[in-house]
Amino acid sequence: MSESFISTIRVQLNRAGIITNQANPKSLEFAAYLEKWLQGRQISSIRNKVEAGLDIIVTLGGDGTLLKIAEQAARHSIPVVGVNLGSLGFLTELAEAETVPALEQMLAGSITVENRMMLKACMADKNGQRQTQHRYALNEVVINKNTLDKLLNLSAMADGDCITNYRADGLIFSTATGSSAYNLSAGGPLVHPGLYSILVTPICPFMLSSRPILLPGNKIISAGFSSNCADQSAQVIVDGQKAWEISCGQTLLVERAEKPLQLIAASSRNYFQVLRNKLHWGGHEAKAGKTCSQP
Repeated sequence: MSESFISTIRVQLNRAGIITNQANPKSLEFAAYLEKWLQGRQISSIRNKVEAGLDIIVTLGGDGTLLKIAEQAARHSIPVVGVNLGSLGFLTELAEAETVPALEQMLAGSITVENRMMLKACMADKNGQRQTQHRYALNEVVINKNTLDKLLNLSAMADGDCITNYRADGLIFSTATGSSAYNLSAGGPLVHPGLYSILVTPICPFMLSSRPILLPGNKIISAGFSSNCADQSAQVIVDGQKAWEISCGQTLLVERAEKPLQLIAASSRNYFQVLRNKLHWGGHEAKAGKTCSQP
């Protein structure tokens, strides 16, 4: 797994997948328009389905729409382009008006993709036996306490070495891509998505000394309850969707997934522009649209 973060690939566009946010009328309307546009160029399309043989996937909505199909797209190595019809749209870079020009550029030749590292998670029982079911995350895997429960006593290890014990509302295991999501809200740092790493960030820890830590992406992280856990349980959330319950004696295993998500990059802006424009990174100067002075 030594692929570069940015790569150029040639795509013969014959078949496209269109993923909509079915609760968003604008998404459904634009999907119908795109289907006609593609048909006029002898490109077939399917809606709200990911399967082998697709040359590209276009998501129409917000980041949540893209996250729902990230695992399937990565498994089949299908490049994904996100069109932002939601509110923030940190992952869905294209605006509606930019979509057709971007597709025309793809038809003309090669496209640039960012190979975004994903996480693979599974549960293990008290004997260390891994379950067969795996879940994949583009943003994060989270151990989260149930509503109104007391603080969790958790421990985390990296390749069998103890990281530390935590008393907290939970733990976030984040990719660099997900560093701008839940991790950032919990006080974790921003990490450039080209850095293949795993962030471990406690949620509302009891001790001020419990700080986030950035680990190499080749580490296998194991986490579970540390002590006094007979009456404790929590839930494991994968990219915003509940995956499992975790209780005393069980272990959550998190590691780098075998395949990255191929996210088609918008040529008109870079990562730092997205930070400034969408997260207002830099405060009032970012809102004013100012760029960096030359050092």
